[in-house]
Amino acid sequence: MSEKTIAFHTLGCKVNHYETEAMWQLFKGEGYDRVDFTQNADVFVINTCTVTNTGDKKSRQVIRRAIRNNPDAVVCVTGCYAQTAPKDILNIPGVDIIIGTEDRDKLIDYVNQYHEERQPINGVKNIMKKRTYEEMDVPYFTDRTRATLKIQEGCNNFCTFCIIPWARGLMRSRDPEKVVEQAQQLVDEGYKEIVLTGIHTGGYGEDLKDYNLAQLLRDLEEVDGLNRLRISSIEASQLTDEVIDVINDSNKIVRHLHIPIQSGSDTVLKRMRRKYTMEFFESRIIKLKEIMPNVAITSDVIVGFPGETEEEFMETFDFIKKHHFSELHVFPYSIRTGTPAARMTDQVDEGVKNERVHRLIELSNALATSYAEQFKDDVLEIIPEEEKDGKLIGHSDNYLKVEVEGDASLTGELVKVKITEPGYPVSKGEVVKVLEKPMVKAYAYLERTI
Repeated sequence: MSEKTIAFHTLGCKVNHYETEAMWQLFKGEGYDRVDFTQNADVFVINTCTVTNTGDKKSRQVIRRAIRNNPDAVVCVTGCYAQTAPKDILNIPGVDIIIGTEDRDKLIDYVNQYHEERQPINGVKNIMKKRTYEEMDVPYFTDRTRATLKIQEGCNNFCTFCIIPWARGLMRSRDPEKVVEQAQQLVDEGYKEIVLTGIHTGGYGEDLKDYNLAQLLRDLEEVDGLNRLRISSIEASQLTDEVIDVINDSNKIVRHLHIPIQSGSDTVLKRMRRKYTMEFFESRIIKLKEIMPNVAITSDVIVGFPGETEEEFMETFDFIKKHHFSELHVFPYSIRTGTPAARMTDQVDEGVKNERVHRLIELSNALATSYAEQFKDDVLEIIPEEEKDGKLIGHSDNYLKVEVEGDASLTGELVKVKITEPGYPVSKGEVVKVLEKPMVKAYAYLERTI
């Protein structure tokens, strides 16, 4: 009897990628082999995104392609788009199973049920009623050298441009003991860096009694063998004095924070229903730069939010320039059906939006280059993530992308490099020293491949 096979396609964010890995662990435990999405498989799982209308469209395209290429396979759709529009997805001929953003552990049972009954299954539940975190353990990652660790789910903010609370539900934090346990497991597997992630990562602990993000960071500091701890994203409002003190005291938290700004104008922030003022945001940046003078601060910016004037845009532009952000992810505002911002009447012209986007991207490129140039001839530590034609590419603790000459055996290791040609998007360097290389990772890899 041939092996059962499964293929995954993941759209969207780090959380989705983490959850795909968790689902793969479940199927692996049932004797499935994982194959590439372009191959024939017995089961296809499409993990969808709904953050924009384009995310919905891309999700539908991938679903239809899987059905067209593999008419005999069991096609399962999960994730955020599945959660918010289950009827739309079930109307696509060939979709067999749909689950949303919970009960992923039931997917194997649903596949077995479908094999017996040959009837479409809708396993989507009302996510707003969910009050507990769904445990999804990932002991190692198939294709990553930096381990992602999901610590929370959901969001209570309800920003006017965002559909995500309706796709993910309200804030739920993972049990701290489980977080620390999985962190140790990942380090024992050979990972040097852990990236904490979630839907609203910095909100961790808001639903817990006598425990918060600062305490979790303190507890993760004690994980034996962990070199680097990175927070994937944190809101300015969650950068409390206590969290900043913990960062200051830490030997493991990296010199890089991703703090979404979205707009640098108080009037726009109010329309977005964001929970901070620019005065407060500025106070957090100043405090961070006091404790970490070379900290990299990256951010997300939405350009052309309904009603955004040239003056409001320039407030954003000038604030980012003044505080030397090290890189921006710039997004033109796009209407997300079902959100309050989509119903606002003073939508900004697409041409104006694009022109502002280009101005901010130019600023971002200049700031990123300037940031990299500070580190010429400095020795930084990188973790190579990929090898191509004798070149290794990895990130430093302060999130510089660095290319060096070296072979694939250094992938995932901690390597000291001297920055010889700083630049953006990639700086060039040369290997100075490979830090201790424990055998645990090699053994773990062999166990998985035998």
